[in-house]
Amino acid sequence: MNSLSGRFLILTTVFVMLAEVLIFVPSIARFREDFLLNRLERAQIASLALLADDMLADELEAELLANAGVYNVVLRRDEVRQLMLSSPIPDPVAKTYDLRGAGPWVLIRDAMIRFFTPENQVIRVIGQPVRDAGLLIEVTMDSAPLRMAMIDYGLRILGLSFVISIITAFFLFLAVRVVLVRPIKSVVGYMQRYARAPEDARGIISPQSKVTELREAEEALQMLQTDLTQALKQRERLAQLGGAVAKVSHDLRNILTSAQLFTDRIEASDDPLVRRMAPKLVNSITRAVSLCESTLAFGRAEEPAPTLTMVRLRDIAADVASSEALAVDGGCIEIANDVPDDLVVRADPEQMFRVIMNLVRNARQALMTSGQPGKITTSASEDQDAWIIEVRDTGPGLPPRAQENLFTPFQGGVRKGGSGLGLAISQELVRGHGGELVLTSTGPEGTVFKIRLPRGEMGF
Repeated sequence: MNSLSGRFLILTTVFVMLAEVLIFVPSIARFREDFLLNRLERAQIASLALLADDMLADELEAELLANAGVYNVVLRRDEVRQLMLSSPIPDPVAKTYDLRGAGPWVLIRDAMIRFFTPENQVIRVIGQPVRDAGLLIEVTMDSAPLRMAMIDYGLRILGLSFVISIITAFFLFLAVRVVLVRPIKSVVGYMQRYARAPEDARGIISPQSKVTELREAEEALQMLQTDLTQALKQRERLAQLGGAVAKVSHDLRNILTSAQLFTDRIEASDDPLVRRMAPKLVNSITRAVSLCESTLAFGRAEEPAPTLTMVRLRDIAADVASSEALAVDGGCIEIANDVPDDLVVRADPEQMFRVIMNLVRNARQALMTSGQPGKITTSASEDQDAWIIEVRDTGPGLPPRAQENLFTPFQGGVRKGGSGLGLAISQELVRGHGGELVLTSTGPEGTVFKIRLPRGEMGF
């Protein structure tokens, strides 16, 4: 009974019985009307004996009235009201019913009143004679036989309704089992098999149902399973990629550490050009070593906590501009540093360098992809609560897909072949400072990213 088909069986039986009850009331009213009309017709037939012979024996008259089930018969013919047959009436007439102009609601009302009135009463019934044998016919009779006949008819109707409801519910039960329950069980089976091995694409459901709603449910489940399987495979590949990157970063860090030792010797060279370029080489190798160490930490799902110091932001922006200027071909892209000279922020210099580098590099790559000249500007300001850093460009803007997955690793990339890690890492680094990185605007006129670093010790 807890199954869908079992409950459907119960509900169908209940609703069919309810429908039969609604039919039962007018049926009883119709039966009562037919019963009374039958008594009128039988009384009219009994009165024909008097028309044939004006004088009837008392015994014959009593027999005719008993067969008709009435006490007396009054027939009006040619505007003359005539008592055709008569016998003693045991009680006064309690009710009079005129069937000639009674509507459905009147018949139903009178039938229900009679059905729920157990005591016997003498009633008068007026009707139209059959075959136009007069203007009206009137009889008096007991109500007990009428009520007993109505009860017997009602019991037969209820019994028949119960049988019909059981048969109907049984066939509907079978239909539901075939049309709904079996397809639903099939879908549940697919879900259970898929849950045991979600990476196995063979467990994805194949929509087969002919029922529209079930077909839509199967198609939605197929889409969900397909997306989940692809996500699990991507997750597995990313886990493998993370392990490989961690290994490469580990070895690369060792190699760069050795290169860092050699750059110390280069700094001691007497060549002025070498002495001028050596610090930049040392800084680049130092940042590469730091990046490898950060990559190893990212592989462990950890980003090192920032070492907060008061740093001159213009120097960081200048390092980013000089590094990215080397990648600009022909000077068609201008990288400007509009950070005030005296602006000092509380930040980790290496992490802030990475954040601004990612933003400037993304802007530079977008401009180079568009093939149009442009400008990238790093600016900053401060208010009572926070330092605000903006990186804006005059590029083509971000496409809708990139905006939807802006800070999602491996999905927010704009450039073909891009991983989308830059913005995800930048956002994580800014959050480590207690701040936020947001996209302020993007479109054909350019793109603006805003970094907000709190001045307080605990963030906003």
